[in-house]
Amino acid sequence: MTGDDATLAQPLRASDPRRLGEYRLLRRLGEGGMGVVYLAAAPTGPLVAIKVIRADIADDPDFRRRFRSEVARARQVPPFCTAEVLAADPDHEPPYLVVEYVDGPSLADAIRDRGRFTAGNLHGLAIGVATALTAIHGAGVIHRDLKPSNVLLAPGSPKVIDFGIARALQGSGGHTRTDQVIGTVGYMAPERFGPASGNALTPAADVFSWGAVVAYAGTGRVPFGVDTAPLVALRIMTQPPDLEGLTGPLRELLEQALAKEPADRPTARELLDRLLAVGPARPIDLDATAPAPSRSSSRQGATAGSGATAGSGATVGSGAEPATAARGTATAAAPTARVRPLRRGGRWRPLGLAAAAVIAVGLVFTTVASGVVGLPSATRSPDAAPAGAPVNAQLAWWDPLDRPHGWRVAVESRFDATCTFDPDLTVTVNVRETVYKCPGLADWYTDFAAYVDVTLHRPGNCAAIWFRFDGRAGFALRVCEEGYAFVTHDSKGVTIRRTMPLAVRLGVPVRVGIAGEGDTFRFYRDGEQVGTAFSDAYAEGRVSLGILQRSQGDAPPYRVSFANLEIWAPGA
Repeated sequence: MTGDDATLAQPLRASDPRRLGEYRLLRRLGEGGMGVVYLAAAPTGPLVAIKVIRADIADDPDFRRRFRSEVARARQVPPFCTAEVLAADPDHEPPYLVVEYVDGPSLADAIRDRGRFTAGNLHGLAIGVATALTAIHGAGVIHRDLKPSNVLLAPGSPKVIDFGIARALQGSGGHTRTDQVIGTVGYMAPERFGPASGNALTPAADVFSWGAVVAYAGTGRVPFGVDTAPLVALRIMTQPPDLEGLTGPLRELLEQALAKEPADRPTARELLDRLLAVGPARPIDLDATAPAPSRSSSRQGATAGSGATAGSGATVGSGAEPATAARGTATAAAPTARVRPLRRGGRWRPLGLAAAAVIAVGLVFTTVASGVVGLPSATRSPDAAPAGAPVNAQLAWWDPLDRPHGWRVAVESRFDATCTFDPDLTVTVNVRETVYKCPGLADWYTDFAAYVDVTLHRPGNCAAIWFRFDGRAGFALRVCEEGYAFVTHDSKGVTIRRTMPLAVRLGVPVRVGIAGEGDTFRFYRDGEQVGTAFSDAYAEGRVSLGILQRSQGDAPPYRVSFANLEIWAPGA
């Protein structure tokens, strides 16, 4: 282990009574908002996945509580429908969770790589996920983040994973602040966006997510679109879903599962009963011009590519074909003797415009699995992909950078450096020839477009936006008074690959843009392209913000600011 893995220098030992012993870490599988996921081997038994809380948040009481909740919720759920918890130690430094290693692709990866499901396979998938939800709800747990990347097509039956934001049915508001809605917006129920969503949540919210997930698998489209999070949320609250191409009893069931009112939706058990009582519809007849499912390029949550998937949400390798995996073992929960009729009525009951506006205002800061989508009062949220954005790009992150959310306040004594909000994200360093990145996003991106306002406050100062950076190496765009410089940054230092002369005025924000697609990178100033570069040195990584001084620069202190960050990427 090197670099970011140094926090695991001490052996990991299970505190679980089964005492699986010391784990040998094999490789990193992925990274999410709470931690890093590793593939590991134990002295006895099969391969496992170990989720370790990030070192920079391990001492945060809120994250400690959330991690304990994840362990507790995951232990409550029957192992046949999720990745079994094998061991956990919330008191270890850092805390960790050991789960079964699930060898199979996520639903998101399967749709991306192979396209939408056939009618028969879709029916099998619907049964498998409904079976898992029935077991989850029967264990007294609401998942709250059911989405394609959290459904694994494991051999035998789909498994629903990642209970990092789940809560008990009888629990209180949990760990969610009143200004947060945790989840992935396109798959969230309408009641999730109300001012009292935390306390009012019921299992019906997971049923709505089931409907959105199955609809996505059958059409290749997110049923309420892929625009900015607030627009998608507004459609969820006021518009019917896009189910074009779906037919028969399954479509009727999806319509009922996607009802606006929780009381109008069937329970998970009712879903299962109805699905087992009827067969699949005739083959889906979608218009040949319907858009194909878009490629997913970011490691949102903890996804690390397609294929074999760890129980905490990290994905690697290749796995089973959906045609076999999606059928599952639906008989795990047998139907009741009499199939209960599903409730009807009020399916597309639209909210009044005033009510919708009030709820939209309540989405001031919506925390999604991939980040924070903000609606600042003084700054317009992006309403269209910027120049250079990849094909099928959607907004993956929108943050005004005027308060701690994606980026946090930090003090680094080694560099005599700080990251504060004054009023924007402001980086100050008092050491000569410094490289300093503010702690921020953990999400990884491949193809992307990133735009951010950059302000240089003193002569000789240079800001930087790192991208496709894995914590040890990657690219960066350095922004100085004399112009841009596209560089690689690794253990050997900074290597300039291309310079783009242009004037950047002190104290005046400049809109800096970077668009990367494959090995091609385009750079923008205030919406105008100013240069192009090519390199295949790094395929994916994080976006980071900070200071990257020249080897021959002016004396410190250095001070730069960032505001209004947007990141666009192809979405699932």
